[in-house]
Amino acid sequence: MNKAQGTIVSAISGYYDVEIENKVVRTRARGVFRDRKQKPLVGDRVVVQLDDQGMNYLIEILPRTNEIGRPAVANVSRVLLVISAVEPDFSLELLDRYLTFFAWKNVGVVIYLSKSDITSNEKLKAIKCKLDYYQKIGYSVFEDAEELERQLPTMIQKDQIWTLAGQSGAGKSTLLNKLEREANQATGAISTALNRGKHTTRQVKLFKYASGFIADTPGFSAIDLFKIKVDELGNYFYDLKDASVKCKFRRCQHIKEPGCEVKKLIEEGKIAKSRYDSYLKIRQEISENRMPEYLKK
Repeated sequence: MNKAQGTIVSAISGYYDVEIENKVVRTRARGVFRDRKQKPLVGDRVVVQLDDQGMNYLIEILPRTNEIGRPAVANVSRVLLVISAVEPDFSLELLDRYLTFFAWKNVGVVIYLSKSDITSNEKLKAIKCKLDYYQKIGYSVFEDAEELERQLPTMIQKDQIWTLAGQSGAGKSTLLNKLEREANQATGAISTALNRGKHTTRQVKLFKYASGFIADTPGFSAIDLFKIKVDELGNYFYDLKDASVKCKFRRCQHIKEPGCEVKKLIEEGKIAKSRYDSYLKIRQEISENRMPEYLKK
């Protein structure tokens, strides 16, 4: 029997479809995973035992870099974060919450401003001005759908897995459907025996896009930050982290400590005050161990 490495591209009813060298094979998981309390996830890099009789089995899950979302996707390289200009209105606070969450999960983020075409020129100009700051601190920002679609194929590197995130109603599903349709037209859909169907609980899949994959899920709109350690929060605000190397105290929390470089740069207008306000608000939420409302239901 041969062994091969691949990526789980879909999972349903105990079966796992694994892409191995541009071909998809259907597998079952060995019982050893139950004994180890492991569950294979879409996105997992796995070792498959191939059988000429068609009885293929997952025998090993390779180490994961991360696990995000509901339903969960493993080994996500980048998130395409969809933030709307209107309906719902643009929110810097929400943007900062997402960026903090994904920094904590060690996932890169590309920001896409949706619905700019139905936004007044005055409002759009103000939003773009705010987003300029995020570009300065290292985030890629797209404000035009056509430009995003032109550049995305070159941004997704070999075997990378991307997924979408953003608030409800921001336009994630519309963008996802367009990307998947274009990918299938360009390359042909990977053939599997699974029927997609219309289910209330939709199973996440990966579809080929450029040299990598995009998760065929509308992402997730709810995020929780209360599990982050309060004294590590500053590490997930990259602009604050970069400045903190010049703080007087090594573990400066940027509150009342003397010689704080972060507070100095805020006063000079070099760090956005809104970013610091977001930091303080999230810090208080974590300190008070306040669980987001959606997790209390």
